[in-house]
Amino acid sequence: MNRITQELEKKGLTQTWLAEHLGKSYNMVNAYAQNRRKPSIEQLYKIAFLLKIEAKELLTENNSIINYWHKKK
Repeated sequence: MNRITQELEKKGLTQTWLAEHLGKSYNMVNAYAQNRRKPSIEQLYKIAFLLKIEAKELLTENNSIINYWHKKK
C-alpha cells in the first residue's frame, strides 16, 4: 500500500522521527511501513505533508483496486 520506508530512507529520516511528528507510537508507524496496518486517509495525507511529497506517491500499484480487478479475471 505504501512506500513510506523508501521515502524515509531517501530523505535520511527514521520511523521514530515520523512517529514523533505524527503523534503516533513507533510501533504504529512501523506497522504502516511494513504494511501490517494501513493509515487512514487523513494520516496518509499527513505523512505525505511531512515528507513533502504528494500522497499518491505513497501508494503503489500493487495494492490498487485496479490490480485487484485484473487479478480476478
